[in-house]
Amino acid sequence: MKYTNSIEIALPRERVAQLLADPIHLPSWLRGLVVHEPVTGVHGAVGTRSRVVLRSGTQTMEATETVTHREPANLHDIPAGAVVRFEREIVGRGMWNAARDRLTETGPGTTLWESESEYRFDHLLMRLASGLLRGTFRRQSQQHLEDFKAFAEQGKDVRDPRS
Repeated sequence: MKYTNSIEIALPRERVAQLLADPIHLPSWLRGLVVHEPVTGVHGAVGTRSRVVLRSGTQTMEATETVTHREPANLHDIPAGAVVRFEREIVGRGMWNAARDRLTETGPGTTLWESESEYRFDHLLMRLASGLLRGTFRRQSQQHLEDFKAFAEQGKDVRDPRS
């Protein structure tokens, strides 16, 4: 199953990239995040493997995330016209996910975030159900983009019940 979500953020591309790459901000916008800790490597660097735990309602999922691509490596002084890319693979019980994020400057002080997600499932039942669940996965991914936008532009934190 593959799909792409996108959102425009009213901040410069370099600032968006820096906020996305900083692990201190993950709990502020990544709904349900319990743990995101490097097991090997340095957060965000290519090859780094991290333990990730997410909770949704009563369900908890643990997975291993591996950073597979980051361009440019230095997120300061990004050349004009360059596309920033973050790519990672996430492997959990019965599933594999690739996430490919692109940040493109769309105007002065605005950034387009395009996020491509690809899922594969080991279990026949999940493979069959994935067609029916496609909309649910896509909506959850879009919610993450919208939560990040609210955090980046307005400082809203998903953990704050007033947000």
